[in-house]
Amino acid sequence: MAILSAKEIMELLPHRQPFMLLDTVEELTPGIRAVAKKCVSYNEPFFQGHFPGEPVMPGVLIIEALAQTGAAAILSLPENKGKTAYFAAIEMAKFKRKVVPGDVLMLETEIIRQKGAMGIGMATARVEGKVAAQAKLTFAVS
Repeated sequence: MAILSAKEIMELLPHRQPFMLLDTVEELTPGIRAVAKKCVSYNEPFFQGHFPGEPVMPGVLIIEALAQTGAAAILSLPENKGKTAYFAAIEMAKFKRKVVPGDVLMLETEIIRQKGAMGIGMATARVEGKVAAQAKLTFAVS
């Protein structure tokens, strides 16, 4: 059972369609960790051009979905209500498998360091328990 529905996520994050990449937040420890789910549908607008005849979710959008998951953790803190978490860096990004229509992407981001408005999260995307992508994400809250 989801902790946050799509509607509740939109109250927390500033993202809107077509760039909201989370369907639900399954687990949430404010300021520490979030686990979200994205059901990848063939109707996603990016599949029209990436790639015709062999639809693959762009790696940059998987990283963005992981960042949105981390933003849910950070922006759920009362002191961050109404703020935005911006990318400051992406490091050690690795892509291990394709994400295709029909996949359920499980996104986990754990905040490993935060000082003031800056923070770092370790993020992993999985499909059927297997790693699809990983990255170290640095963010700034403003």
